[in-house]
Amino acid sequence: MEMRRRMVPTSDDHALSNKLSSQTTKKTSDSFGLKPIIIFILFGILFLGYLGIAYNIKPTKFGSLAIDSLASSLNLHKPFYAVIIDAGSTGSRVLAFTFHTSIVSGDLVLDNEFFAEVKPGLSSFADNPKEGVKTLASLVDKAKNVIPKSAWAQTPIDMKATAGLRLLPKNKADMLLQECKKYLKESGFMAKNNFVSIMDGVNEGIYAWFTVNFLIGRFSSSYFDNTAAVLDLGGGSTQITYVPNEQERHQLQKHIHEISVFSQNMSLYTYSHLGMGLMAARKAILTSDIDLKQLDTTSTVEIRSECINPIVSAPWSYDGIDYLVKGPVNGSHVIVKTSNFGGTDENRPIVRFSDCMKIVKKYTDTIKEKPVGLNKHDIYAVSYYFDRAAETGIIHPKDGGVITLQYFHNTTLDTCNYPNVDQPFMCLDLTYIYVLLRDCFELGPSTKLNLYKKYNGHELSWSLGSAFSLFQNDI
Repeated sequence: MEMRRRMVPTSDDHALSNKLSSQTTKKTSDSFGLKPIIIFILFGILFLGYLGIAYNIKPTKFGSLAIDSLASSLNLHKPFYAVIIDAGSTGSRVLAFTFHTSIVSGDLVLDNEFFAEVKPGLSSFADNPKEGVKTLASLVDKAKNVIPKSAWAQTPIDMKATAGLRLLPKNKADMLLQECKKYLKESGFMAKNNFVSIMDGVNEGIYAWFTVNFLIGRFSSSYFDNTAAVLDLGGGSTQITYVPNEQERHQLQKHIHEISVFSQNMSLYTYSHLGMGLMAARKAILTSDIDLKQLDTTSTVEIRSECINPIVSAPWSYDGIDYLVKGPVNGSHVIVKTSNFGGTDENRPIVRFSDCMKIVKKYTDTIKEKPVGLNKHDIYAVSYYFDRAAETGIIHPKDGGVITLQYFHNTTLDTCNYPNVDQPFMCLDLTYIYVLLRDCFELGPSTKLNLYKKYNGHELSWSLGSAFSLFQNDI
C-alpha cells in the first residue's frame, strides 16, 4: 500500500505564502483602482458614438463636434443671445438666437432659435409709423419671453428692413426708421451702432447664402469647395448668391465680393434684383397696361389680366393701393370629359398659359444681369420659392423637398388649367417663378431645386447670417 506523505508547512513556506498573498492583494487593488478610469473612458467613447449617430455628425468633424456637444451636456458653455428683426415687405419677423463659443475651435455654435411673425410688413405703415412700431413691440415682447432678463442688457438687437422700405420714398422710409429706433433703444436690449437700417441687397444675399450653407454643413474643411447656391425670392426683391469657378468669376467680375467665412477667404457672386420680388412683380405684371398715375388710387382699382382665370374676382392690396383683380373679359375655356356617372362634358375656364407667359416675359426681359454657371451648383431656393411650391402640394409643407424645373413647369400648367378661386393668383405667381428660373437664371428642365423653409428646425433666412456678423468679422 502506498503511503501519502503529509506536507507540513515550514517557516519558509509561510514567508512565500505571505509574499504571494501580498502580490495578489496588490494586483487586486490596482485592478479595482483602474476600473473607474476604464469605465469612464468606455462610457465617454460610447457617449461620443451616441452623439455621432444622434446628430448625424460626419467623421471628418466628429471629434470637435462631439467634444463640443459633450461640453454642452455638462453645462461648460455660457450661452449668449442675439435678437434680429427682419422688417420685410410682406411681414415683420423676430428671430432670437442662442449661441455658445466652441471650446475646440472658438467658433460660434448655434444652440436654439425662436421665430415669430406678424403681418403686414412695416412698409404698409408708411403714413402711420407709430402703428408700425406697435407691430414690432409685439415681436420684441415674445423675444423677451425666451431670453433671461439678466441677459437683456448684453443681448444685441438689430433691425434690418429689406425691399419694402427700399421701394418707399426716402422721407417716408426715414420716418419709419426713426420711430423704430426710438422704441428699440428703450426695449431693454443692447442697441449697437446702426442697429436700425435698410439692408442693401448685397448683404441680404450674402447673409442668406451663409445661413443655408452653415445649416446644411458646407463650411467644414471637406465641403468648403462645394458650397450651395442660394436663390431667395422675397416680396420686393430677389437675390442670387453662389461661389463661381475661376472662369465664371471672370465674367461676373462686377458683382464679385471677397469675404471671409470661418477664416476661409472666398470670392462670392451676389446680385439683388429690386422690383423682382414676387409681390412687386405681380403688381407690375397685373398693371402693365394701366397708367396708375391717371387713375384715382384712393378708391379700389379694377384690373383684368390674361394671367387670371376668367371666373376670378379677387381683392388685393399692395403698396397702399386696393385692387379688384379679375380675369379677361373674353376668357378661354376647354371642354373636359368629367368622370361622373352621366359622362357629361365640362366647359372649364382656364388661363391661356402661352399668353400669360408673353406678358410675364415682357417684364422679366428687363433683367440684364444674368448669372453664369448657376446650373452647375446645388441650388437651394427659399422664401416664396418654397411657399408657392408647398401651397400647390408638390413638396411637403413642413419638410420641403427636391424637384426638377420640369416638374415645376408641369405643375404650373396644371394650375393654370384649373379654376381655383381659393388661390386666385397661383397661376400668375408660378408662371413668373418659372420664367424667372428658366429665362433669367438660365436653368434647364433637369435642374434640381432644393426647396425648404427650415433645416434641422432652423429658418432658412438671412437673419442667422446677420446674427453671426454681430459677433464675428468673418462674414
